[in-house]
Amino acid sequence: MTEFSSAEIEAGRLLFARPWQFIKGCVRVDDLPPGDRLEIAFAGRSNVGKSSLINALTGRVNLARTSNTPGRTQELNIFEADNAPMRVVDMPGYGFAKAPKKIVEKWTRLIHSYLKGRATLRRVFVLIDGRHGPKPADITVMNELDGAAVSYQIVLTKADKPKVEELEKVKLQTAQIISKHPAAHPEMLVTSSEKGYGIDILRATIAQF
Repeated sequence: MTEFSSAEIEAGRLLFARPWQFIKGCVRVDDLPPGDRLEIAFAGRSNVGKSSLINALTGRVNLARTSNTPGRTQELNIFEADNAPMRVVDMPGYGFAKAPKKIVEKWTRLIHSYLKGRATLRRVFVLIDGRHGPKPADITVMNELDGAAVSYQIVLTKADKPKVEELEKVKLQTAQIISKHPAAHPEMLVTSSEKGYGIDILRATIAQF
């Protein structure tokens, strides 16, 4: 696992210590802001904790709306900060079977268009629940990212929920899956938005871009 210096950790802290704001929600790729800076995006199954992780990154409680209702995020939600060299994109959750079929198809088209057509997209962080490990829907998305040659990195969320031995088992399983995917970064990140665990490492990773 990459070890960051205190200076790199501080650079990550400063990047997200800025006053980040929600800019807009985009239902079409044409609605996206100009490609004037790098972008990192967060993808994951519905209710995996994307909004909570964005809030933890930025130190804001309600920057990204959180909900116990899967499928709440239905747009590409854009977050920016003044003079920040990058923006954050919160993607619609996938794998939510109870959503109406037409809505799921619309989300899917939006996600595909964004991933394949956004030249400024530097990395997608694919969030996976640390209690369960990769599900079939996660593998499908990883295959699509491989096919689109989009760099992505796995982030295990809710790492405070399982027992230590259960988390270690999930980490081993996930590492084995990562090794089979060419566009996946070889190192996974492990986080807990609730406890703040791993947030500094994720910030430092993003700040490297």
